[in-house]
Amino acid sequence: MENKENNKFLGEEKISKLLLKFSIPCILSLLISSLYNVVDQIFIGHSNLGYLGNTATGIVYPITIIAVAFAWCFGDGSAAYLSLCQGRNDTKNAHKGIGNSILVTLIISIIFLILGLIFQDNLLYLFGASDKSIDLARDYFIIILLAIPVYMVANSMNAVIRADGSPKFSMIATASGAIVNIILDPIFIFNLNLGIKGAAYATIIGQIVSLIVTIIYYTRTKTFKLSFESFRIDLGILKNILKLGISTFITQMSIVIISLVCNIMLATYGSKSKYGADIPIAVIGIAMKVFSIVINIVVGIILGAQPILGYNFGAKNISRVKKTFKIVCLMTILIGLIATMVFELCPNVIINIFGSSESLYVEFAVLTFRLFLMLVTFTCLIKVCSIFFQDIGEPFKATIASLSRDLICFVPLVIILPKFMGIKGVLIAAPIADVIGIIITIILVVKFFKNIESPSVSKSNDTALLKDSKPGVIITISRTHGSQGKAIGQLVAQKLNIPCYYKEMISLAAKESGLDKDFVSNINNSKDILHDLYLTTEPVKYAIEAQEKVIKMIADKGSCVLIGRASDYVLRDNPKVVKIFIYAPTDYRVKNIIEMYNDSPSKAVKNIEKSDKNRAKYYEIISGKSWTNPENYDLCLDSSIGKEKTAEIICDYIKKLK
Repeated sequence: MENKENNKFLGEEKISKLLLKFSIPCILSLLISSLYNVVDQIFIGHSNLGYLGNTATGIVYPITIIAVAFAWCFGDGSAAYLSLCQGRNDTKNAHKGIGNSILVTLIISIIFLILGLIFQDNLLYLFGASDKSIDLARDYFIIILLAIPVYMVANSMNAVIRADGSPKFSMIATASGAIVNIILDPIFIFNLNLGIKGAAYATIIGQIVSLIVTIIYYTRTKTFKLSFESFRIDLGILKNILKLGISTFITQMSIVIISLVCNIMLATYGSKSKYGADIPIAVIGIAMKVFSIVINIVVGIILGAQPILGYNFGAKNISRVKKTFKIVCLMTILIGLIATMVFELCPNVIINIFGSSESLYVEFAVLTFRLFLMLVTFTCLIKVCSIFFQDIGEPFKATIASLSRDLICFVPLVIILPKFMGIKGVLIAAPIADVIGIIITIILVVKFFKNIESPSVSKSNDTALLKDSKPGVIITISRTHGSQGKAIGQLVAQKLNIPCYYKEMISLAAKESGLDKDFVSNINNSKDILHDLYLTTEPVKYAIEAQEKVIKMIADKGSCVLIGRASDYVLRDNPKVVKIFIYAPTDYRVKNIIEMYNDSPSKAVKNIEKSDKNRAKYYEIISGKSWTNPENYDLCLDSSIGKEKTAEIICDYIKKLK
């Protein structure tokens, strides 16, 4: 009942009120995390290091993003895995997923540390260091590198805190480190005269504080408890975590690629210009970190809209989805335009915050803010639309929207344009990529809204009801596509004179949750290429929770047959459950599919492969187990002996149990 009321709240409460409630904490959390990247630049810029100090941090920054990519991959992956385990009440594997994630992150961080020590100069030169900046970059990098295990483990563990239902504590852990960094920066840089090393020391001490606060939380978690067993490597669990976190890894690595290519081109063509190699890298580093503040505000807004969009999309309340999306886009445009006005009309105000008054530095900084960030509004909209697609269960579209601007457009442009325009080509590449990226994104959005169903097409309030039954066994039927498992289940129910639930489960789940019946029905038939990620999106989670609740309600009514929907796993703790798996040879199933749907033989084979793959993936996400593993079932039957005979065998088996 509580879930139903929460869903009703998301479907009926005023959208602006919901956005204020959900978005403000997200914005604050993201802005606090931005401080780590900005504070060092400000204090270094006002020290005697000048722009060369900021050049050094700009060189090191993308290298640390590689570390973050691995940390967030396993952190977000284990957080998603924890959410799945929570949904299926799997306390056995939840802590293992988190422990394995922490251990692997630590191992990778040590490897990263060793490789960084061995190849430090190679890496620094690769990411744009010059003979002028290499010493400062090396001083900063070596200190940051020595603390990289702390940084990576803290980032990985922090994601799990949010999944454990404590987003405020997650923010506190990040904020505590940022505040320590802010306090120590001026002390170390100016008072102790440690220069760039002082900035690095302040950063790593802040990271240590964040890790300590995070570890404190892990001693009083809500849904899991770590033990020595948690850190025993389980390759199966790690595989699932990697699948769930890979999109985060790809996104972060795309930032690395962009930064690498951009720094190389800035160093190459900057050295041929009056600005030299170091000024452009310093300025772009500052511009990107200022831009991160803007992007984090709009990302916070769309992340706050996530539960609203997810639930209403699942309920096929498309008008409410459109309204929420429209409000988010208008807010994004407003923030983007304000930022653009500041960048275009008074870039010197921002530049002065970061120190250094050298004329060439200021000249290039003004040029950068006015050209490179010219269409920041488009960049923000692209990011918002990408996250929107994630929120409503379209991870493939989300990936296309996200990567089209950065990897498909910006990287080639930043390589090609400087050949004709010199250093300005690097700056012009960004707005051109923004234009192409926004066109691609608009096409995706318009096509998506054009193709989705009208909210009036399918309603959940039909006549499906829980049926009266008698005490006895609950029979669950799992079946491969074309094996006639549904018909066999219905025959079994008829012979035993008990209710059979198939589509009725879907209707009841839709009625219980307020979601659309067709949406619930199709959650294990996604056409999305990134099917694993689709099954972990918000609207699908709502549907899965509703289904599981209804399956347990049906089982409480008495003896029945339940067909599909991983009902055997949902009722795994019910002693009255008998779990059946129906399969058959491919030729037999192809023949049945042709008869039922009038498919061609080749199309029947494809449909069987696709359906079985989707059912297996759905079962794996729900249970963490293999769908076809006979150990999961009490009885596995080849239905090619005939559906009547198969049904008789099941009935005889049930009678013997009595």
